[in-house]
Amino acid sequence: MRERLRSGVARLSAAPIALLLISITTVQLGSSIAKDLYSLAAPLSVAWLRLGAAAIILGVLTRPKLTGRSASDWGWVVGYGASMAAMNVTFYEAIQRIPVGMAVTLEFLGPLGVSVALSRRWRDLLWVGLAALGVALLGFSPGDLDPIGVLWALAAAALWAAYILLAGPTGRRWSGVDGVAVAFWVGFLGVTPIMLALDAFPDPIVRVWLVGAAVGLLSSVIPYGIEMVVLRRIEPRIFGILMSLEPAVAALAALILLGETLRPVEVLAMACVVAASIGVVRTARRRPENTTEAAAEEGL
Repeated sequence: MRERLRSGVARLSAAPIALLLISITTVQLGSSIAKDLYSLAAPLSVAWLRLGAAAIILGVLTRPKLTGRSASDWGWVVGYGASMAAMNVTFYEAIQRIPVGMAVTLEFLGPLGVSVALSRRWRDLLWVGLAALGVALLGFSPGDLDPIGVLWALAAAALWAAYILLAGPTGRRWSGVDGVAVAFWVGFLGVTPIMLALDAFPDPIVRVWLVGAAVGLLSSVIPYGIEMVVLRRIEPRIFGILMSLEPAVAALAALILLGETLRPVEVLAMACVVAASIGVVRTARRRPENTTEAAAEEGL
């Protein structure tokens, strides 16, 4: 009986992990598919298609409540949506110039930096040093990475950090996925005037629009839906560790779909950043369940 119970618990705990791995895979498949479209549409155009597809699909599925909202509610969701849109655009500009795996590795410096900045522990500087070593190793790569592509990826990292910091306040003001759905509309409508100014709308080729919609589904709708379910059933620590696998999954997806290969130094650099991210998550202090203990620990 005890063994049967253990087996059931193991299955329940494995299910959210499997779902999260599916989420990570769909995101990175979406990135490689998006890059494959660049022969027919510019990165900005593909990012716009992704935002639009996600906005429409999530808007129809969730029908967010827009009435009775305060100026503060709108302020947070607009900032959240703007950071999301800018993060998508800068990342897509980056992968036009550098391998997808490298772009995701550099982008991961954003959440890593947020984790370390909020930890208040000096020993986490060791993980920062490991991540910095990984980035420094890229300078010793036998083939030069496009510096403009690297700068775009670092901009995406900074925007990812802003996105993380804005997600909490937005989620507290907009229930369920309402905030995410509205944020996608904010991002989509915010990028549209730029598209108009640059006359960057993709040609009416069915493949471009259909694949752009598929990218929105793979990279936004499916992952957000899965993560909402998973975060209710899995420890944040485990969630963070699994998310740290994204650079490796991105590199594998790009290898399979685009034929992109990474040099040994680049693989080592990626390993340093992934290890640093896992290290920060694994050694993070667990917040106490009791609110009184939490206040005491924060010095309140």
